Amino acid sequence: MQPVRRVTLQDVADRAGVSLTTASRVVNEGSRRVGPQLAQRVNQAVAELGYTANLQARAVATGQSTMVGVVVHDIADPYFSSIAAGLIEVADASRLLVCMSSTAATEAAEREYVALMRAQRARAVILIGSRTDDTAAREALRAEIAAFTRSGGRAVAVGQELLGVDTVLPENAAGAGALARAMVALGHRRFAVLAGPRGLLTARDRLDGFRAGLAAWNVPLGRDQVIHGAFTRDGGYEAMSAVLAADEPLPDCVFAVTDVMAMGALARLRADGLQVPADIALAGFDDIGTLRDVYPPLTTVRLPLTRMGEMAAELVLSGEVGVPGPQQPRVIPVPGEVILRESTLPHPPAR
Repeated sequence: MQPVRRVTLQDVADRAGVSLTTASRVVNEGSRRVGPQLAQRVNQAVAELGYTANLQARAVATGQSTMVGVVVHDIADPYFSSIAAGLIEVADASRLLVCMSSTAATEAAEREYVALMRAQRARAVILIGSRTDDTAAREALRAEIAAFTRSGGRAVAVGQELLGVDTVLPENAAGAGALARAMVALGHRRFAVLAGPRGLLTARDRLDGFRAGLAAWNVPLGRDQVIHGAFTRDGGYEAMSAVLAADEPLPDCVFAVTDVMAMGALARLRADGLQVPADIALAGFDDIGTLRDVYPPLTTVRLPLTRMGEMAAELVLSGEVGVPGPQQPRVIPVPGEVILRESTLPHPPAR
């Protein structure tokens, strides 16, 4: 059986009766415009022959593809999927191909992905997620990103400003601090924090910010009131179990450093027959879309997640293709907004 021969751009040019250069300008939408009649003949030939561009060959020829590599820590988490949705919308409008990967929340896994994108001659990589306290792994990731940008690619981070690249920076500590002050203003005095994984800087920033907000009202938060767990629904469920098992009075209010953890905590409270907020108040962070179906409505800190993804894509597109990013990376701070809902109704004053 004879192998099927791939239709080439030369075949398109021959069918349209134009030069290979003219056909290339039409197909690749080059900067030099082609007259409408010639363009129509080329497009008709493309349709008749079923021609598709060889993007791999184009990447080899130009040193860069239309691919944008995106890495998230957990695509099932609405935090990441919402950011990715905004990013993809902008990339699609610019006819860029998004190649997404979900990796463990480690710099080592991200470094491998950036290396793969460099081998694929990707136009850009966007890293969405928290840094860790593993300094050696972070420096290795920075080195790989530097090699990627030297080859003409662009890099953007959504998270902490620690990779030396353009960064969309959610103000985690400030948002958690504002939430803590709001909770004290509602009358809550005893707190517990479901603090996420140890070593993850987003979790640490939100914990530190919340503790600082309480301190502004002279409300303490002891170490035994901080429970670490996975950034997942099950992690919140297990951390809430530890709070309930403690040989101490129940807190007035529990702060989960992500909404996903808060949803797990809410399920655990219901399993124990406790009502929110009558028996215990509950707050989260992020304002993920899933909260629209949660009862009682959850108090949280709203981040514009979809807009954050759009910002990341716009940072990629705002630089000239094939030219490394600015020497001084751009940082876009994104403040959080405290959203008070029924899960933290004012605590009744002590008798």
